Amino acid sequence: MTRRHHKRRAQSQIRSKPGAAPGAYELPEGGDVTLDAVRYDADTVEAWRLGGPEEIADLRRPGKVVWLDVCGLERRTVEALAVAFGLHPLAVEDAVHTHQRAKVERYANHELIVARMASAADGDQLASEQVSLFVGPGFVITVQERPGDPFEPVRERLRQGRGRIRGAAADYLAYALLDAIVDHYFPILEDLGDRIEELEEEIVTAPGDRNVAKIQALRRTLIMLRRATWPLRDAVGVLARGENDFFVEDTRVFLRDTLDHLLRIVDLVESYRDMVGGLMDLHLSMVSTRMNQVMQVLTVISTIFIPLTFIAGVYGMNFEGMPELHWPLGYPVVMALMGLIGAVLFWFFWRRGWIGRARRRSGVERD
Repeated sequence: MTRRHHKRRAQSQIRSKPGAAPGAYELPEGGDVTLDAVRYDADTVEAWRLGGPEEIADLRRPGKVVWLDVCGLERRTVEALAVAFGLHPLAVEDAVHTHQRAKVERYANHELIVARMASAADGDQLASEQVSLFVGPGFVITVQERPGDPFEPVRERLRQGRGRIRGAAADYLAYALLDAIVDHYFPILEDLGDRIEELEEEIVTAPGDRNVAKIQALRRTLIMLRRATWPLRDAVGVLARGENDFFVEDTRVFLRDTLDHLLRIVDLVESYRDMVGGLMDLHLSMVSTRMNQVMQVLTVISTIFIPLTFIAGVYGMNFEGMPELHWPLGYPVVMALMGLIGAVLFWFFWRRGWIGRARRRSGVERD
């Protein structure tokens, strides 16, 4: 993810103004917002897309669970949600201010769960998106920033009536949605692990400056995942320990399984952070090794030419009484001597493994 993308994403986040009253927020009126509703009980299920925020008030029915999935943030929609479901102003403020860390907030007639969901951004890069869940008697509301989520398996289970989801209360639906968010991290981390292994092989076989940019991109991605998963682990731990009234004991058993998944994810993120840190050390080591090899070759070549340069310098002096100066075979003999010296030195360096091939074990042992 580029720095420009980070800046653009930071500017798109909605934040309260310094000194604003608690519960205050500013949202645009209008825009692209989708409202997908699911209403069900043990025997029936209805799923449809609302035509506008004015239909939110008619969603609830006695004895049925309502799940409203809101994609996008718009003032009229948020106000209709707050009125129809009795949402606390502070909870609404946390839902629309999308810079929140994962947490659980308890209110009089509902509970707010804030989670961070990883999603694709540019190419192989990842971004963190806030998902807010309002959980109350007979309803669950999910508020997302943009289209795309890992909830399709939950929708399919509701349509097909598989498992216990349609016979359970709203707290079990909230667990299923949280579990889908958590499990969505596993394929992301699996792909990330493959990218780390490929980059490690590339650093060993073809070290270059482009690897530094790839390492930094992986490091930023892992920092983002760590910021998303660590607070989420604490939030799910609060729910699993029963520090609230909306999640019954039967549901908390499943939440403990989700917490176990999160612990595995956190361990993977920490392991990958250590591996990426080692990649930078490996890159520096390979660059240093390559430079040493180049310097070794240059040093060997220079060493070979030192005695040849000495001979050529001696016989290049302008003196009359030098030996073999007027000998007819002097020139070819000196050239042959210089060639012999160069060949002997080259053979010696090659024999020691300093040029042309890796050093043999016997040579190392002799050293």
